[in-house]
Amino acid sequence: MTTSTQTNTPSDATPELNATIELPDASAPVYTTILDTELGPTLLTSDGAHLTGLYLEVSEVIDARLGRAFGVEATPEDDLEIFHRAEAQLGEYFAGQRTQFDLPLAAKGTEFQRSVWQALTQIPYGSTAGYGELAEMLGRPGAARAVGAANGKNPISIIVPCHRVIGADGSMTGYAWGEEKKRALLTLESP
Repeated sequence: MTTSTQTNTPSDATPELNATIELPDASAPVYTTILDTELGPTLLTSDGAHLTGLYLEVSEVIDARLGRAFGVEATPEDDLEIFHRAEAQLGEYFAGQRTQFDLPLAAKGTEFQRSVWQALTQIPYGSTAGYGELAEMLGRPGAARAVGAANGKNPISIIVPCHRVIGADGSMTGYAWGEEKKRALLTLESP
């Protein structure tokens, strides 16, 4: 596991899980900040202690999704430690110096969705997997479609690497933020 001051190089990549995805406290506030990243404005959300979302766009649609998911209005807050750590680690990732993230994560979702998101963290940097492979990892070989649906609802992009999931034929399928961003992330991670 890395810390916020250490970095991994691509040769250090392992399929080890770097953090457990917890369920956020239902009564926790929702804080937000916006980062400028190589993929454009990126919205981060937190309950104050965990990273609860990383959205590769900033829009009213995302704001509405947060309101429905958490039942509270988000509060802009640029000075949370978790946001500073996430910004530093994302900077290292985009510079090719980090292959794993070390951040406390919490994501609102069903038990099955969270198990899929947890499985996503097992796909090593520079690798890809198909929906069927993820279903196999979960011990549910017939659940590729359900895995795909859960993958599409992943609220913590990049850090929970849903961009590493591709179609069985190798196609760039199903990325909420568009094929261009998915291709950019996979290219960044390619050896």
